[in-house]
Amino acid sequence: MSDQNNADHLETLDRDLGRVNSLESAALYASRPLIGVGLSVIFIALAALVGGFMGDQPPASLFVIVAAGLGAYMALNIGANDVANNMGPAVGANALSMFGAIAIAAVCESAGALLAGGDVVSTISKGIIDPAGLADGNTFIWAMMAALLSAALWVNLATWIGAPVSTTHSVVGGVMGAGIAAAGLSAVSWPTMSAIAASWVISPLLGGLIAAAVLAFIKWKIIYQEDKIASARVWVPVLIGLMSAAFGTYLALKGLKHLVKIDMGTALLVGLAAGIVATLLARPLVHRQSVGLENRNKSLKVLFRLPLVMSAALLSFAHGANDVANAVGPLAAIVHTQEAGDIAAKVAIPLWVMVIGALGISFGLVFFGPKLIRMVGNQITKLNPMRAYCVALSAAVTVIVASWLGLPVSSTHIAVGGVFGVGFFREWHAERRVRQINGNRSPEKRLPSEERKRRKLVRRSHFLTIIAAWVITVPAAALLSAFWFFVLSRLLG
Repeated sequence: MSDQNNADHLETLDRDLGRVNSLESAALYASRPLIGVGLSVIFIALAALVGGFMGDQPPASLFVIVAAGLGAYMALNIGANDVANNMGPAVGANALSMFGAIAIAAVCESAGALLAGGDVVSTISKGIIDPAGLADGNTFIWAMMAALLSAALWVNLATWIGAPVSTTHSVVGGVMGAGIAAAGLSAVSWPTMSAIAASWVISPLLGGLIAAAVLAFIKWKIIYQEDKIASARVWVPVLIGLMSAAFGTYLALKGLKHLVKIDMGTALLVGLAAGIVATLLARPLVHRQSVGLENRNKSLKVLFRLPLVMSAALLSFAHGANDVANAVGPLAAIVHTQEAGDIAAKVAIPLWVMVIGALGISFGLVFFGPKLIRMVGNQITKLNPMRAYCVALSAAVTVIVASWLGLPVSSTHIAVGGVFGVGFFREWHAERRVRQINGNRSPEKRLPSEERKRRKLVRRSHFLTIIAAWVITVPAAALLSAFWFFVLSRLLG
């Protein structure tokens, strides 16, 4: 009887310990967002502290201290939202784990920001407003602070609801709203704003069409061939070379433009050389990888995994080089205006400002990035390495085409548009094959409309949420910025 009691006691103890462990696990899971928020607040406070002790005349003014904190807040939001566009497809295709994606992106984003982020930045993003239209240095500083705060708040809200938005467009809206509040409607360059508005449509359409075209080519030349492995040995190296050429050109144009002066012709030559070398190197590698693979679609995924990981890393490097200016550009302008006493068209970026931007993007990715990475990678449409490769390639090619045409585009819109393009192409292609198989011979086998709706390969709820967020990004950021400009000018004026 005693042994039975002991056994019952141990069983009860195990059950209680199990409950305690479950409660601890639940508490830890629930507290993860709070940990990220707490560490982010500490980072923002440290950035403000650094701002107070750096510059030509430490301790710095209240303007610089507050602006440093706002720049850190904006950088955190860029990391939380924007970086998902580069890593989401690779994670969704299971080419990278979430931890691996975050590690690679954090390193590449920081490297891009610090190595190729540039030492000079325009004080008025994209030439939206004329600095001469602002009354004085203080008015300009209030406008830049309002633009930073409103853009960061909008991107923060978009991340919370799970919508990948353009941080560049958020800053554009913030600058426009503050400029209108400070100097009226005439201060805004409306032709520039019209071109930016056109990019809302052009960016995702170009990205989607190119991604769909590449996927169609892969299906035609590899997937639907009788000997898939033999076809892959021929065409996968060519696709890797095409990817390398696109990224070589992309990085020459966008990622390295701050280090050396490169025009479109030179960038295309750089890309061509990179593509030829990559194709020659990829042929023996793909041949070795394909030895022993079965002649089925699942085997093809292995051959696309490495180029997909490489493309994600390169996209992150280029993103860090370009989009760090969204966080540190207004901050650098505020620092210059406060120290020099004038409003310059372009200003130098102090190293401490660039470090705040680079670290903020990395911390934002680590603390809050997984939500948007899952959204882009898993929740819009199902991705595998081949489909994700199409998205990555379309992102690089679309930026090159847009640069050639002189069109302002958003990397966020391009990447997400590529995901939508792949998903909608799969829907169209699946229905086309059903029609070819059934056709007029057996119309009774056609699926009812309810079942066809259930089998849609792109989640319409996410599609509508993201499109709505894109459309209202600039006006929402502008309204927020105008509000904060009036608040700051009353508080600090």
